[in-house]
Amino acid sequence: MKRFTTVCLVALCTILTTMARPKTVKLRVIQTTDVHGCFFPYDFINQRPKKGSMARVMTYVDSVRKQYGENLLLLDNGDILQGQPTCYYSNFVNPDMPNVAAAVINYMGFDAQTIGNHDIETGHAVYDKWIEEVKCPMLGANIINRATGKPYTEPYAIFNRQGVKIAVLGLLTPAIPNWLNEELWKGLKFEEMVGSAKYWVNHLKKTEQADIIIGLFHSGKDGGIHTDEYDEDASLRIAREVPGFDMVLFGHDHTKFGEVIKNVEGKDVLCMNASCNALMVCDASITVTWNEKRGKKTNLKKEISGTIANVENLKVDQDFMDHFSATIDSVNHFVNRKIGTFEKSIYSRDCYFGPSEFTDFIHDLQLKLTGADISFNAPLTFDSRIRKGDVHVSDMFNLYKYENQIYVVKMTGEEIRKHLEMSYDQWVATMKSPDDHIMLLNDASKDDQQRLGFKNLTFNFDSAAGIEYEVDVTKPNGEKVRILRMSNGEPFEEDKWYNVVMNSYRGNGGGELLTKGAGIPHHELKNRIVFESERDQRFYLMQEIEKTGHMDPQKHQNWKFVPQEWAKKAIERDKAIIFPHPVEEEY
Repeated sequence: MKRFTTVCLVALCTILTTMARPKTVKLRVIQTTDVHGCFFPYDFINQRPKKGSMARVMTYVDSVRKQYGENLLLLDNGDILQGQPTCYYSNFVNPDMPNVAAAVINYMGFDAQTIGNHDIETGHAVYDKWIEEVKCPMLGANIINRATGKPYTEPYAIFNRQGVKIAVLGLLTPAIPNWLNEELWKGLKFEEMVGSAKYWVNHLKKTEQADIIIGLFHSGKDGGIHTDEYDEDASLRIAREVPGFDMVLFGHDHTKFGEVIKNVEGKDVLCMNASCNALMVCDASITVTWNEKRGKKTNLKKEISGTIANVENLKVDQDFMDHFSATIDSVNHFVNRKIGTFEKSIYSRDCYFGPSEFTDFIHDLQLKLTGADISFNAPLTFDSRIRKGDVHVSDMFNLYKYENQIYVVKMTGEEIRKHLEMSYDQWVATMKSPDDHIMLLNDASKDDQQRLGFKNLTFNFDSAAGIEYEVDVTKPNGEKVRILRMSNGEPFEEDKWYNVVMNSYRGNGGGELLTKGAGIPHHELKNRIVFESERDQRFYLMQEIEKTGHMDPQKHQNWKFVPQEWAKKAIERDKAIIFPHPVEEEY
């Protein structure tokens, strides 16, 4: 009997010891975001090798997979269907081929992906096919199908890894209607992110009983468009205000970010953004420890840390390149086709300092194509050029970066002036002396891929053609622009209606120059549109160059900064700050 009791006690101690021993699981999470077609280590636009790319991300991912196996989760945060000609070729030139973005995601073995605003910009035919071809879950909890009232794609994905239940919740910035023609997102609506996050996190905690909750948001850190209904960039707000997230991986604003913040319950939330163009990845380590009791976890502890890893100069994965060699050859054949010649080189860097051949070439096309009275246009690439001599399809992606349509919008003279006032107020400082800056600069934004030294977003710096005007840099905001006359010599009248041509991003309210600037209510914009092109702006630019053959762009000299004696010297100083290297050294 004593021996039996001893054996039982030993067995019981063994069981208790086993039960008390904590279980530990180590996980890794890698995120890419805003890849913008940078799949291969070659810039098809500028015809030169390219840093980063998914070919190098593949090398990084493989090195981690060798250690972690299926305990690595690979996530992408959208804006993958636009950027390099690779995407344009797959989306629009040869749409019957497997979508190259889907093929890359599948080859690399991504576990989940969200949709970005530039993915929606491609239109239903493209992104519906892309969603169908991607083998991993496509997430978008706040993208609602109006017909069903339910998410258009999966709201979240669940992954079970060695007893750890991980939930990944996808959200998209709801500002889509402020940028894109409704036809592109017909049948959809985009819910405000914070409320959607609260609903789904509650579901993930109560119904799914997730151990780890990761936010995968195509929305920036903060800022952007703010309305009574939503915030464009709400990632950090959600991390703070919606308890339950262990990690928020975001994108959209192309800005590297990595910090741990406290939510309203005082708990840590790791927040990271890997910038853009597959130059970096977010890499997070998660260690989960718990005790198991009657099939339930007790004393669950989580240790989470992360870093932004630079992959710019990693070795290219050769198997990846070999797999996509036929696609690369097809894109090269497409972009290398000659379409005409340019008499002189034109530079987007000139657009900030006065009339320039680069922006006026686009103004001319817009006015010629539509017969509008006035044209608005902004530099869409920070610092690019079209070289003198032969021009190829690849050059068109420098001349016009996005797949925007052309719109003609009815505006009063007063609205036109106010639109330009807001544009120049974002672009130009108020000078108090001849030694002041003329440009609104910000040293902190030099590494921001959308500002690069300017305080504000350069693709919202609209100038105009069809009118003669001055921008007085000594005047306060709202009083800088003085319109003198129409360029044909007729008077410009503030109470007269004019047809104004612009890109569809601007015409739908992008940059808020029409709404906050001109004062047109957003719901009225649709009724103001009197023309919209069937194809994208780049298509018509290419068509015009091919038809004409030999192009000699001229700047209009229809506007200037005044007083000129202040502006001239200030421009020289600020141009040297923004562009410290002569243009020939840049290329």
